[in-house]
Amino acid sequence: MSAHRRQTAVPAHPDPRGRVGNPPSPAARVRKVGGAMLPWALLAITVVLWVVAAASAPSSFSFGEDAGRNLWQFTLEMATVLPAMFVLVGLFDVWVPRRVIERHLGSDSGPLAVLWMVLLGMLQAGPLYAAFPVAVALWRKGSAPRNVFVYLFSFSALKIPMLTFEVGFLGWQFSLVRTAVTLPVFITLAYLMERLLPAGVTLPEEPTRSAAGESRGERSKRRQGGTAAS
Repeated sequence: MSAHRRQTAVPAHPDPRGRVGNPPSPAARVRKVGGAMLPWALLAITVVLWVVAAASAPSSFSFGEDAGRNLWQFTLEMATVLPAMFVLVGLFDVWVPRRVIERHLGSDSGPLAVLWMVLLGMLQAGPLYAAFPVAVALWRKGSAPRNVFVYLFSFSALKIPMLTFEVGFLGWQFSLVRTAVTLPVFITLAYLMERLLPAGVTLPEEPTRSAAGESRGERSKRRQGGTAAS
């Protein structure tokens, strides 16, 4: 009788959602909640400060109006740029195999990978924050960190639209000299930053099906199997 009870024993603390593994620690839960609440907290603080400034100095609130106008324009800019970038990153993640990125941009890639990253950064347009989703996608696909850094550097300083304005205002001589100076510096910094990274550093993985939990059907099958076994 006791042996039968030992065989049909149920774990003391099963996961309420039917997942296998230990539940997250309280510290991990606090970090998760804090990360989700931080943007809303910053937005609330900004609104409170804006209201306090407007109430304390209603006659000289032109700087607050300018700040609100700039915030609105920045929000509209993000709303028009980021969705398109996320769509392109999603298509890149689905259509481009990981082995292709590892072969051409991985840790064993040569100087040609640097050229591809410079061209990729130059041919894109938009603000700098639009490059971060692409950089994350490249890193997760197996690109070497140095190539990701080269892409960010070229996006920030060598975009063709920016070079066009630079040539129009400052002349092609200035633009040529600046590019000839900054490009080797960027490449050198990219290799140096890769060496400074800890060994085996990786980005946080995206939530997958196994990490986010099983589907309802799989959980019900698991429970039915456990009931039948008991």
